[in-house]
Amino acid sequence: MRRFEGKVAIVTGGSTGIGEATVEEFLKEGASVLFTGISERGLGPLKRWTEAGYSVKFARGDHGETEFCRRAVAEAEEAFGRVDFLVNNAADFTAKGIEFEREDWERILAVNIIGYVTMVQAVAEPMKRAGGGAIVNLSSISGYIAQPRRWTYNTTKAGILEMTRCQAMDLAPHNIRVNSVSPGWIWTAVSLEEAGGDRDKWDPIWGRFHLLRRCGEAVEVARPILFLCSDDASFITGTDLAIDGGYLAMGSEGLGEDSYQVVETNR
Repeated sequence: MRRFEGKVAIVTGGSTGIGEATVEEFLKEGASVLFTGISERGLGPLKRWTEAGYSVKFARGDHGETEFCRRAVAEAEEAFGRVDFLVNNAADFTAKGIEFEREDWERILAVNIIGYVTMVQAVAEPMKRAGGGAIVNLSSISGYIAQPRRWTYNTTKAGILEMTRCQAMDLAPHNIRVNSVSPGWIWTAVSLEEAGGDRDKWDPIWGRFHLLRRCGEAVEVARPILFLCSDDASFITGTDLAIDGGYLAMGSEGLGEDSYQVVETNR
């Protein structure tokens, strides 16, 4: 039997990248899924999954708007009868340093912080009615480290880590577990754009920041997210799982040339 048969998941920002991979993994495991997206791009995956016979619904809207967050949860419960899982993945990627405008902060906080907490607030009652549930918030390695010209993005990702712990404490009495994941450099539409479409060139360069010497795939984040939602993680809450190929474990010396020589020798 598939792990999530009869269960219902909401995945925000599910039209592309990690979100899209997470929706697909949930569907393969038997869950019904409502996923959100800010543009019509979600219609493509929706068509593909619907034609494959999966139970899936798309809600288009902006997670910077409180009413949309609440409406998405209501639509999921109305369509599928319950809500068991929430994956808070939708994000604003504004990266600004000292050159920021106030509007940059207002936008990124509206989506990455207020949008996340509003979604959790909205799913709490449906999850209580379902007897419990699991929530996974998407943070990042950027929530742990300093990076140049990244005041906005890194601050929100760090905030998500503390938000997760506080949510886990308050929701534990209702059998609702709350965890976060912190991906490293993952191949998504955003990272591919930054690479100018040349993945073969940039994967080994960016890979030097990871012990595994490569960037990750979206599905390699999606599957651990499903683990945190599953009964296999029934005693895990209030924690962060780094899905980063060893990025955060690496010290200032990096891998070093010797490490590369050993790996090449052992191939």
